[in-house]
Amino acid sequence: MLDVAVIEEPAAAEASLDPIRSRILAALAEPGSAAMLAVRLGLPRQKVNYHLKELERHGLVELAEERRKGNVTERIYGATAASYVISPSALAAVSPDPSRSPDQLSARWLLALGARLVQEVGTLLTGAARAKRRVASFGIDAEVRFASAADRMAFADELAQVVGTLVGRYHDESAPGGRTHRVIVGLHQVPAPQAGAPGSTAGPRQEAGGTHETESEAGQEDRP
Repeated sequence: MLDVAVIEEPAAAEASLDPIRSRILAALAEPGSAAMLAVRLGLPRQKVNYHLKELERHGLVELAEERRKGNVTERIYGATAASYVISPSALAAVSPDPSRSPDQLSARWLLALGARLVQEVGTLLTGAARAKRRVASFGIDAEVRFASAADRMAFADELAQVVGTLVGRYHDESAPGGRTHRVIVGLHQVPAPQAGAPGSTAGPRQEAGGTHETESEAGQEDRP
């Protein structure tokens, strides 16, 4: 089972968002048969079996083993990943384009950068999985509490200068065999926890985020 799988096909994204299929994916963190899942989820076995077939067709679950019980063969399924991320490529026609209106102080632009990151890293992961290779990547995750908006702006300015200096120092447009990377630096306020938010439940979850192989921006919330 993968830690995270990227869903790129629209049909697979639709299948994963179905409430019953989402519950089945979560339940399959521990492999089971249609009969076992029916008991776990309190659903008719035939309904579970139908949804299992659809999830298998889209590569979201896979056959783990077959167990022979008398004249009956029990098929045991497992989720292909612990978590799933839906790539913006699943909605390619309407996915955000960071080049459309670049603005370092726009939260919407930061979101567009994040969407592009998910799409590009997803493509890399999919290709690497087929080639049985790893993706070269690097990520930093930190939190900073500012005393004032002025401190936040000063931090963003200094961060932009530092990153710009580093990029200028190491960038080599003419290097033979060089590989272009994308650098994304984002800054945003941490949302307050929501009562009853899904985070206390186990099983596959859908999320967007990541870092990968290289552009340098610091984003903040939209201006009033």
